[in-house]
Amino acid sequence: MTDRDMIVCRCEEVTYGELVDTAGQFACNSRELKLRTRAGMGYCGGRTCRSLVDAIALAATERDVTQITLKYQPPVRPVHFGDLGAIPND
Repeated sequence: MTDRDMIVCRCEEVTYGELVDTAGQFACNSRELKLRTRAGMGYCGGRTCRSLVDAIALAATERDVTQITLKYQPPVRPVHFGDLGAIPND
């Protein structure tokens, strides 16, 4: 296993190599890199990978001072699929 095979976004299984290649190919800012690779769009909402995705995008392009870094939002509350379709007993 090489450094490029290291999984950065565990939720979406995005590797370091995918992020670096995409950032280099498209000169992505953080938001575009997230949208192109889905890194940070999984269950955790980017809590584990956001800073590394932002750093990779910064290394690939020049930072625009007006650019806003990625934000993350924690999940409101996990819900089981069975609860969504359950019929309440009267």
